[in-house]
Amino acid sequence: MLFRSDPEDAKDFDDAISVKFLDNGNTEIGVHIADVSHYVTPGSAIDKEAYRRATSVYLVDRTIPMLPEVLSNDLCSLNPDVDRLTFSAVFTFTPSMEIVESWFGKTVIHSHQRFSYEGAQKVLDDRSGPFLKELEASLAIAKWLEKKRFEDGAISLETEEVKFKLDETGRPVSVYVKQRGPTHHMIEELMLLANRKVAEYIATHDEHTDDVFVFRVHDAPDPERVENLQTFLKRLGYKVTIDENGVIPSRALNDLVVSLAGKPERETIQTAIVRSMAKAIYSTKNIGHYGLAFEYYTHFTSPIRRYPDLVVHRLLFEYLNKKEVPRNMLGAYEEISAHSSQREKEAADAERASIKYKQTEYMSERVGQVFDGVVSGISPNGLFLEEKVSRCEGMVRLRDIGSDFYEYNDKELAIIGRRTRKEFRIGDRVRFKVTSADLAKRLIDYVLV
Repeated sequence: MLFRSDPEDAKDFDDAISVKFLDNGNTEIGVHIADVSHYVTPGSAIDKEAYRRATSVYLVDRTIPMLPEVLSNDLCSLNPDVDRLTFSAVFTFTPSMEIVESWFGKTVIHSHQRFSYEGAQKVLDDRSGPFLKELEASLAIAKWLEKKRFEDGAISLETEEVKFKLDETGRPVSVYVKQRGPTHHMIEELMLLANRKVAEYIATHDEHTDDVFVFRVHDAPDPERVENLQTFLKRLGYKVTIDENGVIPSRALNDLVVSLAGKPERETIQTAIVRSMAKAIYSTKNIGHYGLAFEYYTHFTSPIRRYPDLVVHRLLFEYLNKKEVPRNMLGAYEEISAHSSQREKEAADAERASIKYKQTEYMSERVGQVFDGVVSGISPNGLFLEEKVSRCEGMVRLRDIGSDFYEYNDKELAIIGRRTRKEFRIGDRVRFKVTSADLAKRLIDYVLV
């Protein structure tokens, strides 16, 4: 049985999962990825443009694809009930969750079902519907993989994803935070498994250990940033200890994140933790992935939207067919890695700017309205407030806070009234009114009520 599970608003379908129950009690899980490399050959015009773009860009109101839509939305899209070319990673699990066999190779698949995350979750919740046993097996394996990852030191950070409902003119009529359920985590863990095992295959097999390859790497945090994070957390009343390696142990960070469940300062602290980390990048030099706690990791699962994944497909196919990639090509692949890392950063910046623009546009039509929110930041200029539902962040300037004279206290990370000693701190719940929204600068002004 083979199925796909995607968000309702997915714009490309480049992965599918198969489940097969073997006679000996083992379970075979296949991760099948669109074989973009079959259609996009090195040096072709499409390849050159894909390299230039390096990634698809997902703005609020449009997608700028890496590949032509005839590929991304048709030939390479793993639509149900049609044959599609794929590159597959297949793993055999024992009932005790040991992986006893791995296989990589090109395949042809015929997907039987497309689930949305919500549709797959309904089958699991109702314990009734198509492919229930297969979904249950996939979920059980994914939960074990996640548990093992955290035991090995992975950092549990799940940032919120802001989504918009737009009218026919593209203006936002509602803003909300997308919920991530068990089926989302299930697919994510199986993709992580495929990425990790492909990298392990290249890095640990005797005939491949010196091969040219593109890894996804994540360095340990810079000690100065870790100290700044520790200081920030201390000001908020949270104590964490830096170990002999100059990092906050992942278990301590995970415990902190768990303790923040339901607290208004949760997102602010998670954002601070993320900002203290190094950025994950592509490289031909493997240093492991700190955040995921993987010794070997790559990107294999999204060649429709990421150029490094396409390159990994090409390299893996060469090595599976006992071919060599000359060592003098190492520099070219390092250049691909550096270019792709830079383009990824630019795409992420554009996506964040797009969200901020649409949030500003949303609030520009609600000037004068009152909302509930929390203090999300403190600065010498005033308070940053985040609206409860839409996560639209704006500022209340010091001079506009109230009748008292308010001052920024860096040591306390608070804004304090000189006469009343009234304090505002990160996480405080507040009510505020929208006073203005500047689309050109993407700035929203609030005032407390």
